[in-house]
Amino acid sequence: MAAVEHTPDYPPKTPPPPKRPLSPPRPETGLAGTGRARMQVRNRRTAAWSLEAAPWSPRKASTHVLGRLHEWGYREADQAAANLTELLVRTAVADGGRRVSVHLADQNRQALIVALSHQPGLAVADTAVLPELTGLGAVSCGTDTAEDGRRVWAVLDL
Repeated sequence: MAAVEHTPDYPPKTPPPPKRPLSPPRPETGLAGTGRARMQVRNRRTAAWSLEAAPWSPRKASTHVLGRLHEWGYREADQAAANLTELLVRTAVADGGRRVSVHLADQNRQALIVALSHQPGLAVADTAVLPELTGLGAVSCGTDTAEDGRRVWAVLDL
């Protein structure tokens, strides 16, 4: 008798359907198309404070920054750091927002001090403050605006 292939007389088992539908692919998330990149400070000591946007905020921010710089062992540039911090925060407070945040980082005997105004709707970055910052001892400084407010920063040699 010749070998005859046997075909089953019932359909093969199919896997059960998934219990929940598959989720659609996640949208592309990147910096393309955004007004500016989020600020990232990595591989160095940092500190940040959030303050009410009030007339006393520049002095309080200056106290915080000097205290942290002293903790990190920097005492030589106290006056320059205080003056820069006060000008940066005063500029951010002038934008009229409800709060201001101050960020500090150090690397290679330099300090980066940043003030963010968190006041949306500002049109163009005001560069009038930059000559004042360099006059107070900043080796590098800048400003920009985006939907979330103005960012003003300065780098100081310690």
